[in-house]
Amino acid sequence: MKFCKKYQEYVKGQEKKLPTLGIKKLKKILKKCRGDCQRGRPDANGFLNIQNCPQQCPVCDGTFFPSLLEEMSAVVGCFNERAQKLLDLHLAPGLKKYFFWFKSKLKRNHVALVQEGKDLVTYALINAIALRKILKKYDKVHYSKQGQAFKSQVQSMHIEILQSPWLCELMAFHINLRESEAKTKPRTAPSLFEGCYLQFNDGKPSLCCELFDSVKADIDLTCSICLDTVFDPVSLTCGHIFCYMCACSAASVDIVDGLKAVEHKEKCPLCRETGVHEGAVHLEELNILLSRRCQEYWEQRRETERVERIKQQKEHWEFLCRAFTGV
Repeated sequence: MKFCKKYQEYVKGQEKKLPTLGIKKLKKILKKCRGDCQRGRPDANGFLNIQNCPQQCPVCDGTFFPSLLEEMSAVVGCFNERAQKLLDLHLAPGLKKYFFWFKSKLKRNHVALVQEGKDLVTYALINAIALRKILKKYDKVHYSKQGQAFKSQVQSMHIEILQSPWLCELMAFHINLRESEAKTKPRTAPSLFEGCYLQFNDGKPSLCCELFDSVKADIDLTCSICLDTVFDPVSLTCGHIFCYMCACSAASVDIVDGLKAVEHKEKCPLCRETGVHEGAVHLEELNILLSRRCQEYWEQRRETERVERIKQQKEHWEFLCRAFTGV
């Protein structure tokens, strides 16, 4: 079965109508472009001159990329919002959790959480594949690399769904929930999606998910600043993950003020993109997963950071006292 047909069946089978990519409409735009080019025009000798679609094509570029960008923005926005609500529900303490249960109208059990997570991951991945397929089709029609350039642009605008920190959180959420259920019901533990696991290569962890249609998500969990396993991980809007304290140090702020106090001009330590600290996401599920799998390292790192946090808090309050008293 061709992917386009599979995608259309997925869209029709959705219980909740969510934003999707208009693959059929986008393919029609490309088909019209190809048809216009293949018809061509006769030259001075009467021969039919068949041309390739130009790189700056008014037929495609005027409708194809704007439509795709709008649809992709809606898909990523919907995914991030729903994933955040689900994870807030899972991590909420005490009475707050029951309030979220009531508000979201979900069944009060892990099976409902897993099913919601499974639906969200499937939604993210099938749309990521759809984007890859349609851009590949665009480059094939135009004999160009404009599709790949558009993908890079989408990543810089933070609307690449595989770049979303909430996908990383859902993967960690799945592993945490799977392990919790396996302790009590080893034979009936619900599965979110196949091939999702935390692996260690030479002591370096990475979060992997082998997806359908040859797509694989592989998220490195080594902080590029301290070169160790991320502790109290935080994801910047560019998608790069760091230790929270390392990210604060690199952005020249203390942990008391936090990443919200970072100036817009500060850059990501890895990709050097500016303005990526404002929407930083604390990866709570990933933090829980790593604390379970790396217990000895976690205890050592927590003790080290506790000393540093106390030091920074003391310096912060001493500065405020001096500023208040005018000393």
